[in-house]
Amino acid sequence: MSRPHTPLLDRVAGPADLKALTDRQLTDLAHELRAEVISVVSETGGHLGSSLGVVELTVAIHAVFNTPRDKLVWDVGHQCYPHKVLTGRRDRIRTLRQKDGLSGFTKRSESEYDPFGAAHSSTSISAALGFAVGRDMGLPTGDAIAVIGDGSISAGMAYEALNNAGAEKRRLFVILNDNEMSIAPPVGAMSTYLSRISQIGPLPILDAVAKDMEKLLPEPMRLGAQRARQMVTGVTGHGTFFEELGFDYIGPIDGHDMTQLLTVLRAARSRSSRPVLIHCCTVKGKGYAPAEGSADKYHGVSKFDVGTGVQAKSSSNAPAYTKVFGEALTQEAARDPRIVAVTAAMPSGTGLDIMAKRFPARVFDVGIAEQHGVTFAAGMAAAGLKPFVAIYSTFLQRGYDQVAHDVALQKLPVRFALDRAGLVGADGATHAGAFDIGFMGALPGMVVMAASDEAELAHMVVTAAEYDEGPIAFRYPRGNGTGVQMPERGEVLEIGRGRIVREGTDVAILCFGTHLDECRVAAEMLEAEGISVTLADARFAKPLDMDLIARLASNHKALVTVEQGAMGGFGGFVLQAMAAQGLLDGRLRVRTMCLPDRFIDHGSPAEMYADAGLTAIDIMAEVSRALRHDTKVVGFRA
Repeated sequence: MSRPHTPLLDRVAGPADLKALTDRQLTDLAHELRAEVISVVSETGGHLGSSLGVVELTVAIHAVFNTPRDKLVWDVGHQCYPHKVLTGRRDRIRTLRQKDGLSGFTKRSESEYDPFGAAHSSTSISAALGFAVGRDMGLPTGDAIAVIGDGSISAGMAYEALNNAGAEKRRLFVILNDNEMSIAPPVGAMSTYLSRISQIGPLPILDAVAKDMEKLLPEPMRLGAQRARQMVTGVTGHGTFFEELGFDYIGPIDGHDMTQLLTVLRAARSRSSRPVLIHCCTVKGKGYAPAEGSADKYHGVSKFDVGTGVQAKSSSNAPAYTKVFGEALTQEAARDPRIVAVTAAMPSGTGLDIMAKRFPARVFDVGIAEQHGVTFAAGMAAAGLKPFVAIYSTFLQRGYDQVAHDVALQKLPVRFALDRAGLVGADGATHAGAFDIGFMGALPGMVVMAASDEAELAHMVVTAAEYDEGPIAFRYPRGNGTGVQMPERGEVLEIGRGRIVREGTDVAILCFGTHLDECRVAAEMLEAEGISVTLADARFAKPLDMDLIARLASNHKALVTVEQGAMGGFGGFVLQAMAAQGLLDGRLRVRTMCLPDRFIDHGSPAEMYADAGLTAIDIMAEVSRALRHDTKVVGFRA
């Protein structure tokens, strides 16, 4: 009687265990690992397509290199689920993206196998070069390996790192994971160039690696590979783009062929003393038919049925804020041919795909290039167009210098639609839109709005479209709205004018953004305790409605501001303005409620706001403390 087969994955407690497996077993292990990732993400949701595309590559890297001494740096990190399974975290992998569970990205505090955290793109080569310098200066670190996608390598920071690494001439491994599919199909000259290279066939620049690979090929393919290699190496000065930057170039190779991967990685590791770029072609969503057949290759999915691939639907009947924005902007674009829109590789994520379907020539996807996107929009505004730049709040951080220098300084009417404002849930701290209120509000001439519900968002789209005196920004969260009645078309709001939502006499709560609903709940609880509450929707953080603030200050014992942003934002603006106008007298008690002075780890949005101390109960407690205090309290709540 034969013994039951023990899955190879059960024999892997860490990367060191891969060294005992044969090449054939490593191939089999990859199949098991792929099935494990599919099973996990069906329960947790997450970035499935990108992780499935690097299963074989992940196995091969850990089998060839000596992690964690060798530093494996994943760009973005959303493809790291197979890596986490192989690096001692399999027992926790089904806690992925849940509160107190594993992060959906690489995270230094989580494992020694995550030497550099990430969640934004195009940082890996810079970081890997830093590790290489540390190694060369005698620190206890081995080789550095950066894995970067074809979408991420299109960003300016990646080019800067490649140029610096080539000039440094240090031993460094850059693996280009070319799946021709970032979140949206990659755009631009680099994408075209990579596609052209990958269609030619294997073109190893490293002669020794080329010969090793060619020995494995049948005679006709071997001769073809030799001719292809000569096409690149045979003419002086006509190497690949990467060679011109100082890299040895190997590829393209099949990123799902374990034999090719192992051969190339072993040869490069044993023989290279210079920076090497290994061009690896993969298929996003590989091995799972629903993902391979999906337009976005299941880039980011909710929980789903493994058999059918059908994803769980939201239980809310209210429209998503992103959809409200996309539809409202499309409606305005139909009225005004000067309206154009810019996205940085996120047309569907920002809702601009709705406008693109109707007006494709007026929606511009610049790729993962937020800096360029902002200045590109500034140029269009200077030409007389009405550009809307739709970018997640967390990603606009990458283009802040351009917002300041190219837009605000020149008073150009660029409209910034800041999606994913506030805490966003499972993607965690790296994707939180925590800082835009402060950094946008700091810029002279910038108008800053926040929608308190989906109807308000429609109003702000129209307001921004009609505003041409300078730059204007409006923020809104991830997820669904509150279910309010939607107008047929938004109305133009008076700049710098808020609104009273409910009248009271004891305390005033001044909210900026979609936490207004939480403030309503708090107000009702306070009313039940005999405390009369005025609730106001600020609408604008800049310019502030000083008439409204003065009224609230004069008619109430306490004033509490609430926002879904970091310290130094809306509450700070209110305090500074009140101080300047002499409204902070000894009678009025003022509190500000904002995100604490720390990063909030991933969880559901409700769990994250509870961690931040911004629930209705927290608001009620803050109001009660302010009223009980016998002197005014002014300051930031951390």
